[in-house]
Amino acid sequence: MRSRPITVTCLAWLYIAVGVVSTAFHVAQFRTERPTASELFWIPFLGLLAIVAGVFLLRGSNWARWLALAWMAFHVALSVFHPLHELLVHSLFLALFAYLLFRPAARAYFRSEPTGTT
Repeated sequence: MRSRPITVTCLAWLYIAVGVVSTAFHVAQFRTERPTASELFWIPFLGLLAIVAGVFLLRGSNWARWLALAWMAFHVALSVFHPLHELLVHSLFLALFAYLLFRPAARAYFRSEPTGTT
């Protein structure tokens, strides 16, 4: 049985929590602010992607770390249209997450065959 690095566990649960909380927050806003058709699709979809990334990071799926980074990179791209501090914060998170997900211990964890599959 392979050992999951604590940093991967923390990031995975962070992605799950952010996916759940941000989706719930935005859906609650839909009651007071009428969303566009695009928002009705993208907000829950992006929240679901964060949850999927987190769950499969916990399971050791290599593609999930790429999904997690793509999700964060998308937020960096969106931050270009917001105040500079948001761009900086999202960029720092992207760099930190990339570092944590590609450290030697994390690489070894994701390289191993997932448990429970045959």
